Amino acid sequence: MIKSAASVDNLIRLLGKLPGVGPKSAARLAFHVLKISPDEAREIADAIVAVKERVGTCEVCCNITEVSPCAICADPRRDHGVICVVEEALDVPALEKVEDYRGMYHVLGGRLSPLDGIGPDDIRIRELLAQITSDTREVVLATNPTVEGEATAMYIAKLIKPLGVKVTRIARGLPMGGDLEYADAVTLSRALSGRQEV
Repeated sequence: MIKSAASVDNLIRLLGKLPGVGPKSAARLAFHVLKISPDEAREIADAIVAVKERVGTCEVCCNITEVSPCAICADPRRDHGVICVVEEALDVPALEKVEDYRGMYHVLGGRLSPLDGIGPDDIRIRELLAQITSDTREVVLATNPTVEGEATAMYIAKLIKPLGVKVTRIARGLPMGGDLEYADAVTLSRALSGRQEV
């Protein structure tokens, strides 16, 4: 760690805990904070506190929201008969870029990963099953195309098929090992339109 004032060292240490922020990036961010005005720094700090105090999860789809149900679940123009299952809340805005999907969502809050000790009870599978009603026609499994994402999709498909609901998987328009949040709208559109029954 770079040795400087104790408060700067502490900020670097805390910023380094953020995902994707290594020691050098943390130091650059901390020194940038030193350059901005106290009002700008306070604005950033207030935004962080506001997110922690105001943002929760939707009682229906488990997406992040300040009000429950969220705007998507409360929208009567959405197709409530189709549920798209994603791993993280970051995946919802990525799919919303694809304007031809107008169904609902369900955010699992992770994926199955036995090596990391993450089992079915550690993600929102029970909540997904509760979201499926007699009006549900299709569940689209849009977990990331990783080993864990595929295993999660297969596990969920086995639970849903006996309910008599059509289960589809997004097509392989996404690269193996990629994340939905980084995919472009055309790739996501092709993946959704080419989904197949599981």
